[in-house]
Amino acid sequence: MDDDNTPGTVIVVEDDPAVRLGVTQALQLAGLEVRAMESAELALAAVDRGQRCVVVTDIRLPGIDGMELLGLLKRVDPQLPVIVITGHGDVQTAVEAMRAGAVDFLEKPFSSERLAQIARQALLARGAWLDALALGDAPQRIEAQIIGASRVMRDLRHKLLALADVDTSVLLHGEIGTGKESAARSLHAFGARARHEFVALNCAGLPETLFDSEIFGHEAGSFTGASGRRIGKIEFAAGGTLFLDEIETMPLAQQAKLLRVLQERRFERLGSNQSRPMQCRVVAGTKVDLRQLAAQGGFREDLYYRLAVVELRLPPLRERLDDVPLLFQSFVLEAARAAGRALRPIPGAHLLDLMTRDWPGNVRELRNAAERFVLGMLPDDDAPAPELNFEQRVHAFERQLIVQALRRSGGRVSVAAAAMGLPRKTLYDKMKKLDIARGDADDVA
Repeated sequence: MDDDNTPGTVIVVEDDPAVRLGVTQALQLAGLEVRAMESAELALAAVDRGQRCVVVTDIRLPGIDGMELLGLLKRVDPQLPVIVITGHGDVQTAVEAMRAGAVDFLEKPFSSERLAQIARQALLARGAWLDALALGDAPQRIEAQIIGASRVMRDLRHKLLALADVDTSVLLHGEIGTGKESAARSLHAFGARARHEFVALNCAGLPETLFDSEIFGHEAGSFTGASGRRIGKIEFAAGGTLFLDEIETMPLAQQAKLLRVLQERRFERLGSNQSRPMQCRVVAGTKVDLRQLAAQGGFREDLYYRLAVVELRLPPLRERLDDVPLLFQSFVLEAARAAGRALRPIPGAHLLDLMTRDWPGNVRELRNAAERFVLGMLPDDDAPAPELNFEQRVHAFERQLIVQALRRSGGRVSVAAAAMGLPRKTLYDKMKKLDIARGDADDVA
C-alpha cells in the first residue's frame, strides 16, 4: 500500500456496483481517499467550488451521463479536474471529453496502477492550483529568474512555485522572447526534480530523420552510422525535466510517437525491443495557439490535451512596460559583469524612453539593448531623444499605456479603464489631453 497520503478526495461515479467497488479498492490501496457514488446526480450534490478533489466518471451512466456531468461540473468550478472512462476504441468520445475540459481519459480495460497514477497527479495539480490562489509573496530567489514587479509577473511566479513539485505536464504559451525557457527552468529548479537534469530541446531545429535517435536514443548498429549506443533526451532527463520548445513545429508523425510515450509513460531506444519507463517531467513551450492550430489540422488535438494539463501564459513585454526599468537594470548589471566593464549610471530619461516602446522581441530584445548600453554601442533607436523634456517623456509613456489598453480592449473605453484601475471619466480626460482617439489602438503593433 502506498503511504503517499496525497491530500484530497477522489470522487468515483460508476453505476455498476462491481466496477465501482473495484475502482474504489484500487484507489484506496494506492493510499487515496475515495468517495464512491452510483449516479451523476449524487456527484453534483457532493462537489463544491474550490473543493480539493478530482472526479472520475464513466461516460455511460443512467440519467445524467458522464459528458453532461462533465459540463455541469465545469459550471460549478472551471478548474475542477475530471477524468473520464470510455469504452475501448471510443477515441472520438475521449477527444470530445478533453475538448469539454476533462484532464485525462482512460479506455476500458485499464490498469489499476494507471488509474491511481492519473488520479494522484490530478489531485496534486488541483492542490497546486488552489495553493497558487492563496499563495503570498514569492520568495526572492525566483525573482532573480522571473523578473518583474507587475501583478501579472507576481501571479506567474506564484503559479510556477506552486507547480514546481507537481509532476503534471505544463504548456508555456508566449511570444518569442518572453522567457519560456526561464519559466521552464524555474519549474525545474524550485522543485524536487532540481537534483536531476534539465534538458532543453528546440523542436524547430530537430530534423525529422534524427527525431527517434534524439528523443528515444538508439542502440549500436540500429542504423547506418550508429557506431555506439546513444542515450536519448527522455532517458537522460530521468528524474528531471524535459523542455520541448517550439513544440508547434514538430511534424505530425513525430507528434504521434510523442503522444504514445506520454500515454504509456514508456519508450524504447531505436533498435531495441526493451521497453523503458519514462521518468522525466515534460514541459512544452509554444508561441502559437495550439488549440487553434489543432482545429486547423496542424497539431494533434489529443497531444495538445496531454501537454496542456496546466497552461501558463507568458505576457509580452508591451503588456508590462512598468517592469522595463527593473529588467533593464538587471540586464545591465549582468552584462557588465560578463564583459568586465564598470557600471555606469543609467539616465532616468533613457529608462523612461525605453518604457515608451513596443518591444516586439520582448525580454530578449531588451536584454540586447542592455548589452549594447554596457558596450557603449547604442544605435539611434536606443539613444533617448534629447529634444523631449521629462514631462514630455512622461506623457509619451502614459500615452503608450493608454493606447495599449485600448488595443487590448478592442477600443472599448470602459473595459480599458477598468483594466487600468481608472474611472472612465479620468481615462476620457487623459485621452483628450494626450490627443488619443479609440482608433489609435489599431496603429499599435
